[in-house]
Amino acid sequence: MADILIVIPARLGATRLPGKPLADIGGAPMIVHVLRRAEAANIGPVVVATDARDIEAVVQKAGGRAVMTSPAHGSGSDRIFEAVTNVDPQGRAGIIINLQADLPTISPSDIAASLTPLSDTAVDIATLAAEISDPAERDDPNVVKVVGTSLARDRLRALYFTRAAAPWGDGPLYHHIGLYAFRRAALERFVKLAPSPLERREKLEQLRALEAGMRIDVSIVDSVPLGVDTPADLARVRAVLSDRA
Repeated sequence: MADILIVIPARLGATRLPGKPLADIGGAPMIVHVLRRAEAANIGPVVVATDARDIEAVVQKAGGRAVMTSPAHGSGSDRIFEAVTNVDPQGRAGIIINLQADLPTISPSDIAASLTPLSDTAVDIATLAAEISDPAERDDPNVVKVVGTSLARDRLRALYFTRAAAPWGDGPLYHHIGLYAFRRAALERFVKLAPSPLERREKLEQLRALEAGMRIDVSIVDSVPLGVDTPADLARVRAVLSDRA
């Protein structure tokens, strides 16, 4: 498999929890927790792509690498593409992992598991999901579901992503986890595509790739990491990581 680069896009402009990458969790900023988990995956170098000098400073203080990017980017994918172009202009890294900066509990082994589908050269993008066990999540529009064709016990080929409870009928539903492993050429193609109709309707960027005919496969993992979007989420993560300390 090609050389791998993990890029963590991080900005301060979140509306529901401003400055969240710098939010303290057990004495360390959230971005540092995510950085450490990416490093622990031990699959390749890690870079934080940011538009904020404060984030750059805390990453560098923690011994990590940060690269400044434009504040004008509309998505994390655009931000990581600029970062990759800057830090690896020779194109050595053939696979780019986009790891969200608000997943401080993600398992390093799950980050590594996102690479498995890319062993198939027909796959453009790989991602993660976990079977939904909480009935309340089935109808929660904040829980994105992936609908796919089963290729193995722990793998799907994605057919659609939705905020609705889908597919209909008996059987498991899968909670999508927003981490993406792109082939470099797929990332470059993706960021050049215009937003698609279904992407706009569902407000899910990954639908742009599917509508353009790109193949996304999914590794099924055991659990969903806690994401941080609100003060309540932050309190929950602080409690969870305090219990693990």
